[in-house]
Amino acid sequence: MTTLLLESERDVLDLNGVADEGVGYQATKGATGFGLPSVAAQWLEGAGDGARFRGRRVLPRDLDIPLDIVGQTRTHLASLISRLARVVSEDCTLVLVDEQGVRWSTPVVWTGGGELELDDATDVQTVISFRAPDPYFTASTISTQRVVGDPGTTPFLSAVSSMPLAASQAIGSIQLDNGGDVPAYPVWEIYGPGRDLTVTSPTGETLRWTGTLTAAEKLIVDTRAGTVKDGKGANQYTLLDTAPRFWTVPPGVSTATVRLLDTTAASRIVCSWRPRRWMVI
Repeated sequence: MTTLLLESERDVLDLNGVADEGVGYQATKGATGFGLPSVAAQWLEGAGDGARFRGRRVLPRDLDIPLDIVGQTRTHLASLISRLARVVSEDCTLVLVDEQGVRWSTPVVWTGGGELELDDATDVQTVISFRAPDPYFTASTISTQRVVGDPGTTPFLSAVSSMPLAASQAIGSIQLDNGGDVPAYPVWEIYGPGRDLTVTSPTGETLRWTGTLTAAEKLIVDTRAGTVKDGKGANQYTLLDTAPRFWTVPPGVSTATVRLLDTTAASRIVCSWRPRRWMVI
């Protein structure tokens, strides 16, 4: 059974609380916005008939969540309503926990709703409207692939490849398994020593960093943020080669290429990403 949570920095609301505990909050039938998000298609129209499709842009996701709020007493109900108001007035996150225990989340902003029709009962019904700037649901689990440099007998990619290596060069293939259904943004962590890093996507896009790392240094490349920093947070973007491509990991299993020069047994590269999905049930 999927669990639905609404989280802020200071509180977490279980939207399955009535079903589990008999009181609290319950997301009821009729929720919308959990399917495919809206898109804006671009078309090229010429003098002839019809048009040519040029691409699409995925729009923010709008969600409406009907809620049943049940208190033990009128005073308890009032405290639940106040608690809900405090949570939605802050930056918050909508989280779906699937049957495997994986948390799929998207940040949301309260955009309306929340009307109440009060009577003498200890429960009320309302609908809360949200907009998710990021239209995808992102997994809490991090997929990781590790690359190890070794001038001895251990393969560069012990779990993927049996390619022997030159004494001071790590180069080979790395298998990327994206369990989502949209491209994921990898984060690359490179631990020295090493120099002249090149990571090439399954489709040939190249990201190259021409700097040098000592044994005590590391580099972090965040492709979603488009940042390149060292372990102390200093900007290392200027050492990227011309026309860098912060490429993404496609859905499914694919193979990328990694190269790092002047490595030792202590050198390693860690590639991690969070799968994303269009829809979660």
